Formats: sequence, C-alpha cells, structure tokens
Amino acid sequence: MTHGLAREAVLDVPNPLGLEGIEFIEYTTPRPQALGQLLEQVGFRPVGRHRSREVLLYRQGGMNIVINAHGVSPGSGETPQIAALALRVRDAAAAHRRVVELGAWPVPVKVQPMELHIPGVHGVGTSRVYFVDRWREFSIYDVDFVPIPTVERDVPALAGLHWFGVVQYVGLERAADWCAFYGSLFGFTVLGPEQTFGILPAGNILRSPCGTFYLQLIEPASDSEDLTTAEHLHRVAFGTPDVPKAVRALRERGVDFVEASALHSTARGALTREALGGVMFELVHHLPAQD
Repeated sequence: MTHGLAREAVLDVPNPLGLEGIEFIEYTTPRPQALGQLLEQVGFRPVGRHRSREVLLYRQGGMNIVINAHGVSPGSGETPQIAALALRVRDAAAAHRRVVELGAWPVPVKVQPMELHIPGVHGVGTSRVYFVDRWREFSIYDVDFVPIPTVERDVPALAGLHWFGVVQYVGLERAADWCAFYGSLFGFTVLGPEQTFGILPAGNILRSPCGTFYLQLIEPASDSEDLTTAEHLHRVAFGTPDVPKAVRALRERGVDFVEASALHSTARGALTREALGGVMFELVHHLPAQD
C-alpha cells in the first residue's frame, strides 16, 4: 500500500473510491451536429464549447454529455460511439492510483497547455473510465470549456430524467470476468436475478457502491448467429419517476419509441428507436437519489 492510498483511506471500505455518481458520458462521432440534434430532442442543450478542440458539452438537469469530434475521421464510421464514462469520486488521483495498482491500464496523458488533466483507465473495447473530483462549486468545465452565449448554464430536466446507468455488451461467457472487474476495482455489487429494472432486464445488473446508478452486462445467447460483435458500451439509460409521462413528453419532441408485441413502452420502462445508425436511449422507472 502506498503512502497516498493510506492517506486517502480508499481501501477496504464498501465504497473504495468514494464514488458519487456519473459526471459525464462521452460520445465520439464524425457528425457532431446530427448527434447534437438527437440530444436536443431528448431534452439536452449545448452549454459549452471546448477551448481548443472540436468538443461540445450538452446538459440536462444533473446530466452532462460530451460530444467529441476532435480528430475523428469521416471513415471511422457514421454511428456515434460511447467512448468514455466519467465517474465522480472523492479524490481522483487516489482513485486512479488504486485501480491501476489493482491491474487497470492507465490512459496516457495527452493534454494541451492550460488544459485540465483528468486521470483515466482503459475500459471495455476502446472506451475509457475517467475519475473526476471537481463538480460542485468549481467543475472541470470551468477550465476547459467556454460557455455558449445566450444559453443558460442550468437546463431543467425533462420529466425528471436523470442518470440510471449504462448497458455494456460483452463477449460470450465473459460476463463473470467483467463482474469481477467492476467489483474488485470499483466496488460494484452484482444484483440477484430477482432484482430487475425496466423492460430489458437480460444479463447481469451491477449496482454502484454509491447506489446512484447501474451497469448492465449483456452477453450474446449461446445459440446466437452473431457471436463476433466487439465488446463495447452500447447505450445509456435514463431514470424517470414517471415513464409514461416521459414518453409522452419525448414523443411531443419527435422521439420515436419501439412499440411491438414483444417489446413496448410500459410503466416500467421504454426504449427509443435506433437513430444515426444505432444510437438508442432507454427509460427506466426510478426515483433519483436524494442529496
């Protein structure tokens, strides 16, 4: 154990990283305007532009989504990809040291002068997991982003939308490995099969140690015709205290939902239709955590 880890007391406790929720989710895309329009349909608004990169910050309630088109070539694929998950932690440096000592692969530092260094490790596929400890009075966006004129910094949440979690696709018989990864490094707990959420409860559901969000790990069925899909972060899930109300509000804004005999909107949850080649959002009945 290093001196820094002892000082921060991040080991051998139920929440070893001092995790406090999701700070932002990052998408990469060669078509940032198209993804931005989709986010605006579901209630987000652009509130900041990066000082030196082709990166935009969108916000709704307590949720932040970053659209990163910097250095993304048009030939990299038209479908936006979830590139990173940023976690709020008590101490970013201590959290980063802990997970690296436990075997995570650190992300090389590639920041420009006057930019904020956000420590991170490699996640599933080409994605990354970042650690952020500045989100209250002073945030990371105060350093790297310039506010967009005429746009309010605080954007009201539509129908009480808030982070519920992220769905990750894993390889065949790889769910146990990923459960161990998130459990040992981050403190997630695998829920029992009787604890389900929404209308797509397949796979393993993991609860964050802070209890504010979840990860869902889905592996292909053993008899599936396609077992070659690369592991990746697949979609974002929003919680809402009233799913039918949220569905109505989003439909009024032009959002389409999957409505079929086997899968359709209910009071438990709903799923938007694919857009931009594969982007979809899930709604789950859930009450936000109280501060």
